Amino acid sequence: MRYDAVVLAGGRATRLGGTPKPGIRIGDASLLDRALAATAEAGLTAVVGPEDTVGETGHPVVVTREDPPFGGPVAGLDAGLRALARPGAPDWVLLLAVDVPGAGAAVPALRAAVAAEPDADGAHLVRGDRAQWLVGLYRRTALTGALAEIEPHGAAVRRLVAPLRLVAVPDDAGTSDDVDTWEDVSRLAARHAAGDAEEGEG
Repeated sequence: MRYDAVVLAGGRATRLGGTPKPGIRIGDASLLDRALAATAEAGLTAVVGPEDTVGETGHPVVVTREDPPFGGPVAGLDAGLRALARPGAPDWVLLLAVDVPGAGAAVPALRAAVAAEPDADGAHLVRGDRAQWLVGLYRRTALTGALAEIEPHGAAVRRLVAPLRLVAVPDDAGTSDDVDTWEDVSRLAARHAAGDAEEGEG
């Protein structure tokens, strides 16, 4: 399955005292490094954030920004899709928020979900009764069509995806848990450390 990816990395991080989320480390890798690892099989990844967000990387990456900045996730997605537009672009786009360090584990399940439902416009995780739209795989034409119907700046993701036919993929393991506070950083770092230790023992 061919797909591009958009990583949303340009929020204000207010609850983290303004510390940029992409550089926060969870274990031995930054949040951005983990997001880029999750998009490793993408044809091209657009990172939506400040120009200095991405350093050297082994993946094909373009950095872009919504205008004006801090327009929210829908505006960021719009900017990312514009940066990815090119002849022969894949039909699918993986959408990830940079603050979800476990997102890489969800990619196989998202791919399987859209493969099993060929008429769907995409798939996203659901944690309990909460939709996690920012960990999802979407049909590019469905996203661009929905974006054409709204003003992206400041729009809610719920409004963007409302007309789409989406498959909900249960997230029982907490793959979509995100980093909003320093307590989240500590909790998820401990989780990833435990996971790495289990892999080492195996």
